[in-house]
Amino acid sequence: MTQYGYVLLGLTAIIAALVAVLTFAVLKFSAAAGHARRHLRKDGSDTLFVSTALQDAVARLQTQERAMSARAVASEQLSEQIVESLTAGLLVVDATGRVKILNPAGHRMLEIDVEPAAADYRELLAGVPPLRDVIAECLTTRRPIVRRSVQTSGRMRSSHFGVTVSPLGESGEHGAICLFSDLTNVVELEEQLRLKEALARLGELTAGIAHEFRNGLATIHGYSRLLTPDALPPAYRPYVEGIRQEAEALGQVVTNFLNFARPEKPLFVPVALAPLARRAGDDLRHELPGATSIEVTGEFGGIQGDEVLLRQMFGNLVRNAAEACEGAGIEPAIAIVGRIDRARGTCSIAVADNGPGIPEADRHRVFQPFFTTRTRGTGLGLALVQKIVVIHNGRVAVGTSPAGGASIEVTFPIESPASP
Repeated sequence: MTQYGYVLLGLTAIIAALVAVLTFAVLKFSAAAGHARRHLRKDGSDTLFVSTALQDAVARLQTQERAMSARAVASEQLSEQIVESLTAGLLVVDATGRVKILNPAGHRMLEIDVEPAAADYRELLAGVPPLRDVIAECLTTRRPIVRRSVQTSGRMRSSHFGVTVSPLGESGEHGAICLFSDLTNVVELEEQLRLKEALARLGELTAGIAHEFRNGLATIHGYSRLLTPDALPPAYRPYVEGIRQEAEALGQVVTNFLNFARPEKPLFVPVALAPLARRAGDDLRHELPGATSIEVTGEFGGIQGDEVLLRQMFGNLVRNAAEACEGAGIEPAIAIVGRIDRARGTCSIAVADNGPGIPEADRHRVFQPFFTTRTRGTGLGLALVQKIVVIHNGRVAVGTSPAGGASIEVTFPIESPASP
């Protein structure tokens, strides 16, 4: 082979090597590109998976948040319903004494009309000092007070509360929560039972003695009638007349006491209180001073009662009011005012006058038999009123009228709607 042939063979080999290298490079590049495409496809799938998972987690969290918000709203609404539905009063104060919660029952029991938002409990309960003092004690000592009974005095009646106060927080640093219940009806029912028992014992112990007194007085009065004043010396005639008058007066007292002491057998029927109140003045018109005025206003209800006894009760109240005014030289102006308490289901009737009133020290004694502040009184009028009221499961209280005189208020449980 010639030299030219060797050169040509060498160039061919070189070209073949270059082609082989180029082919290898192209193959490597193609393989790398394919690998890169596969890797990009894999990375995109992972990114899409992660994005989808994150979206699902966010959606679940949002669903849980909405559910928790709904449960929180429902729990808050339930708490509000529980607080508003409580028949007991609920008062919550913070550590500084600011009122946080006062439920509707508490508003009604404490007779608070304004919304006490952020008010100081000491100002809010200024008219109920015993309850205010119990809360102050709990805030000061940070110790619970359980089932304490407190009494508050009103214009016509006293109210009794059962109170429990607990500190808020482990050491009371958040304030106090006070629950209180109105025990007035329970206390008054117990008082009515005691009065009924006392009246029954009084009747049993004294009826026989009074009966014997009346027999003896009848004998004295009979013998005095046998004495003819004209047949006696003039100096002795006044003595006989005095014996007759005192025997008659004492006989009437004994008769009144027997009527008071004997057991009553009432006949309960539906009775409308309004007509009885209006008839009270008409029945006594001939007995009362001519200038006496009687005004009947307000709402009245119907009760189960004995009409005869209730008429006697109204008559005694009107007569007592007129006599008190007449004794003080005042023209009697008597007001009979009815008031319905629908929350308690009671009707209160106040018989008020413009007389001198009843001293505070005597108010707890006016219902005792034979207690009287007048020289001509027997002391049985208001005692009989109390007996009739107790028989009808009611209560009676003494207060001051708007005119400055006495006000006797009787309260009965009603069984029918109010009547004008």
